[in-house]
Amino acid sequence: MKPEKGGYWKTRREKLLKMHKGLSQKDLDFEVGEENAMLATLSTKLGKSKEELLKLIIML
Repeated sequence: MKPEKGGYWKTRREKLLKMHKGLSQKDLDFEVGEENAMLATLSTKLGKSKEELLKLIIML
């Protein structure tokens, strides 16, 4: 997954925030090179594996 600061990630981030009320903007802040850290945080908060998260993000 290579989300960008532009439209692709912004759209998906907003959808994730609506779907999962326990997430914050900070949880979904994307920094280049820090994708795994963000996915690890999401994995812990949502109880999903990295693979499940990637599928979810792609499907949004």
